[in-house]
Amino acid sequence: MSKRDFYEVLGVSRDASERDIKKAYKRLAMKYHPDKNPGDESATDKFKEVKLAYEILTDAQKRAAYDQYGHAAFEQGGMGGGGGFGGGNADFSDIFGDVFGDIFGGGGRRGGQARAQRGADLRYNMELTLEEAVRGVNKEIDVPTYVSCDPCSGSGAKPGTSPQTCGTCHGQGQVQMRQGFFAVQQACPTCHGRGKIIKDPCDSCHGQGRVQKTKTLSVKIPAGVDTGDRIRLTGEGEAGEYGAPAGDLYVQVHVRDHHIFTRDGNNLYCEVPVSFTMAALGGEVEVPTLDGRVSLKVPTETQTGRMFRMRGKGVQSVRGGGLGDLICKLVVETPVNLSSKQKELLREFEESLGGSAAKKHKPKSEGFFDGVKKFFDDLTS
Repeated sequence: MSKRDFYEVLGVSRDASERDIKKAYKRLAMKYHPDKNPGDESATDKFKEVKLAYEILTDAQKRAAYDQYGHAAFEQGGMGGGGGFGGGNADFSDIFGDVFGDIFGGGGRRGGQARAQRGADLRYNMELTLEEAVRGVNKEIDVPTYVSCDPCSGSGAKPGTSPQTCGTCHGQGQVQMRQGFFAVQQACPTCHGRGKIIKDPCDSCHGQGRVQKTKTLSVKIPAGVDTGDRIRLTGEGEAGEYGAPAGDLYVQVHVRDHHIFTRDGNNLYCEVPVSFTMAALGGEVEVPTLDGRVSLKVPTETQTGRMFRMRGKGVQSVRGGGLGDLICKLVVETPVNLSSKQKELLREFEESLGGSAAKKHKPKSEGFFDGVKKFFDDLTS
């Protein structure tokens, strides 16, 4: 494989459009083609180099790999770029067929054979509850789309008849315009590139080979899916015209917000409110999981915001791996709607925490205010 930069070989910038690349390739291929340079090995080598650069840079996947990794992306069979290129004895119609087919409407046909266009892919947005996403579920969906016409079996011709081979292009879907050694391919103006002509169209689909219909599909959602995951249903997209294969249906998953749990990867998070009495003295509190309730032991002198991990109570990812965990954040709840007696008791309790023993009972509070005092002292010193 040539080690020269492919963009340099074609003389285009790295942000060149596909059309600019094709123009550069056409010009250089005409210049170096072996038929114009008989016996010139250097011209043959340059032609192969130009052709290789063209085939890499006009393939979106290969171009992206080349832009990221350079020639290393195609070494040792990395992208299959090292094989199938070259061939100095190709006819000019083979070389320029794809280039001018795209420019003049012939569209991606190799070897001059007409090919019906595959149906379009479809997208369906599916909203799931957290429980459905974690456990998996079967859902029925209604999809408005094009389906193959039953009366004509997708051919577009009235039942009992069939499409006829185009007399202009003889079924090739393309015609050639020649000027000396130079040939340009374009879509056949009679059959519009299909290679077939329907003289007696089907009454149901009016010759299109497909009709609009809403079809009901059963979709199996695997356990562990999350927002952003996509499920592909092969062949469930739009039917192609004139019996061409159908596209695919992509089910895009979105998981609704849950009133208790928040999901992050395989882990679940929730807040558990506890009274300040339990936080101070300790105890047990029931916490929810997707499998039911479990008991969580609260140690004495627990501060608000402390996290507790319950292993294996999270989510099993659809991509495999171990179960995630449930992370519980304890939030100390301040009592409200207190009676006069309760307020008085709290004041007495607060007074009991004061004096010389305050730091012992409220280490965070005392440490914070000591830090604030030092901060202002430093500002004024």
